[in-house]
Amino acid sequence: MKEFQRTDFAERLKTAAEAKKALLAGFRPKPTVNAGEFTPRAEAKKAELAQVRQARIDAKAAKLQAAADAAEAAALAVQAAATAELDARRGERKERKALSKAEQKAKRDARYAARKARA
Repeated sequence: MKEFQRTDFAERLKTAAEAKKALLAGFRPKPTVNAGEFTPRAEAKKAELAQVRQARIDAKAAKLQAAADAAEAAALAVQAAATAELDARRGERKERKALSKAEQKAKRDARYAARKARA
């Protein structure tokens, strides 16, 4: 045997006792996690859930607002088309009236000229 492996009985007993303590230490229960750490995790989860819910509510509100805006724009487009059609009708009517007035004036002037020519 080599010199460094020569040990006396007390040293071997001491080494065996240390090995036994180390083996028993592996079976001891490890310190548990404090219950205080679970509360912030639950609160964080609640906050995250509230944030997700709020995002969904905001998205739904935005979608409803977009639909309302689209409906309003369609109604305004229909109203604008109706107004444009009414304005076109009014313009045609005014044009017809102006033409009929011009025709009436031309007839009147023709009668006046005929009367003047006879007299």
